[in-house]
Amino acid sequence: MIQDGRRVQVIERDLNMPNRIVGEVLLPGGYIKLIELGLEDCVDEIDAQQFLGYSLYKDGKETPISYPMEKFQSHISGRTSHNGRFVQRLRKKAASLHNVTLEQGTVTSLIEENGIVKGVHYKNESGQVLTAYAPLTIVCDGCFSNLRRSLCYPKSDEVKFTTEIRCMVNVPSEKVPSVSNGDMACYLKTLVAPKVFPEVYNSFISAIEKKGNIRIMPTKIMAAAPHLTPGALLIGDALNMRHPITGGGMTVALSDVVILRDLLRPLHDLFDAFTISKYLESFYTLRKPMSSTINILANVLQKVFSASSNPAMENMQHLSRVFETWRGLFIWNISNAIWFMPSSIKHSISFLFHCNIWYRPIVTSISFSQTLVGWG
Repeated sequence: MIQDGRRVQVIERDLNMPNRIVGEVLLPGGYIKLIELGLEDCVDEIDAQQFLGYSLYKDGKETPISYPMEKFQSHISGRTSHNGRFVQRLRKKAASLHNVTLEQGTVTSLIEENGIVKGVHYKNESGQVLTAYAPLTIVCDGCFSNLRRSLCYPKSDEVKFTTEIRCMVNVPSEKVPSVSNGDMACYLKTLVAPKVFPEVYNSFISAIEKKGNIRIMPTKIMAAAPHLTPGALLIGDALNMRHPITGGGMTVALSDVVILRDLLRPLHDLFDAFTISKYLESFYTLRKPMSSTINILANVLQKVFSASSNPAMENMQHLSRVFETWRGLFIWNISNAIWFMPSSIKHSISFLFHCNIWYRPIVTSISFSQTLVGWG
């Protein structure tokens, strides 16, 4: 919208550099979307690192998991970076455009008249209550959205994890050990550290012992369930979340932005709220092939690779490693490869085909069919 010459007001809760999660993962497909948006320089000068795949460690054995990048130029790859630095680069890029107003403030509510969203009420830095009007209000206030309930039917499951630099540890418990009294450090040293591969064991222990290094962050798994609201559109984590195991969140977000940009580009008048709302209904359909693939993949892999005494889960983990070794193509590659296909729908079907053939004998143990239905 900004690059198409529209005037845009951006209201951010906090314009300081975010320091909530240290790591940010951008899948190769997400980097391609960044290029499509003309924002590829936003990963420059922030110590972003190229990455070409993953490694799976289990029982002292390592299985490399590479992205299928042979047909692409050398600069096309995944990127890992400091989340806050990446966000600041995006903000700087937006603020450099003359038709953008970037302001720090907390949006308290939507302005609604006769069922149409006309804008927002917000408090600025000094606490003054202000209003901002626009023909289209795009809500993307994250996983802790306070505006979500008026724009969708939220039903989320919460997963808790701790992060330290680029190490994420699942804590599969309703009661997470306390950081302040040392229980979390003890948990990580006694239960997690023995499972860490030798190359990083000492660094892992050292990081645990460094005061203030352990952080706890809840994340939510939430299917996209919007209801059409004339004058407003919900996107980002406020709309749809998946488990962070694949690092697919930013890739989904950038893909959504590209889809929305392409839908809005031919429109010259956004003031007919009901017509625009009906037109933008297609956004939620167009995003499904890619977003559902990454959502399903993330949520299933979280179940498959979580520690479990269930023999079926052990078999599933072993099968995943055999699949990679034998075929040279691990299931994670499918979610990334969909970006490189002319039709993402085609590769979503390919994803289901691979899952059905290789995981069918024990797939019911993780309620896979429910996941397929639920994650759009």
